[in-house]
Amino acid sequence: MVELYLIRHAEAMGNVNEVFQGTIDEEISPKGLKQLDELKERFIDIKLDKIYTSPLIRAVKTARMVNYYHGLDLIRNPDIAEINGGDFEGKKWSDLPNLYPEQYYNWKHNQEDFQAPNGETMKDVYNRMVSAMNKIIEENLNLNCDTTIAVVSHGCAIRNYQCYLNHSEISYMPNLKWSDNTAVSKIVFSSLTDWKVEYLNDSSHLSEENSTLKFSKWCKGEV
Repeated sequence: MVELYLIRHAEAMGNVNEVFQGTIDEEISPKGLKQLDELKERFIDIKLDKIYTSPLIRAVKTARMVNYYHGLDLIRNPDIAEINGGDFEGKKWSDLPNLYPEQYYNWKHNQEDFQAPNGETMKDVYNRMVSAMNKIIEENLNLNCDTTIAVVSHGCAIRNYQCYLNHSEISYMPNLKWSDNTAVSKIVFSSLTDWKVEYLNDSSHLSEENSTLKFSKWCKGEV
């Protein structure tokens, strides 16, 4: 059996500035540092055997705090990094509808066909995440002992994988809410094809003032 804790990175400066981050390597924001203080305490009594992380700095620094009480070596995996947003990256969310109306419409309403100019397709992200996560789960199932792992990734990448966890394709994405920064999902795998989702996008460790979703215009759908 494998217990998986899937975690979104802490708030980064791209979240604060409300830009499309994608593969831009943004630093953790001041609020993000407070989120990490609360996240590390969530994992104080959870025995972890391995921690995997996207190589982007906002994920790595989040993984370090998940690891605060455990002393494990972080396993960096580029296949669980965020979507490459091409020309969307660094642009303010409020400007995207005017700059790229067709692509932004697809981002909001037709995710299966989304691809930013010079960027990665959403289908590629879905396939990349499913393949990477299956490899991670399978290698831990093959240890033939109960294993608990944490994986630190990104909002769009996690939503794609959550479609798969719901036995669905990208078309399921509108049914999934965005997770708050440092939100945690827990999934228990009996085999590679048999799993139970215990919870998704839980941010109960965050104090209200340290939520990103509560205050971000983009997160609230206002841009």
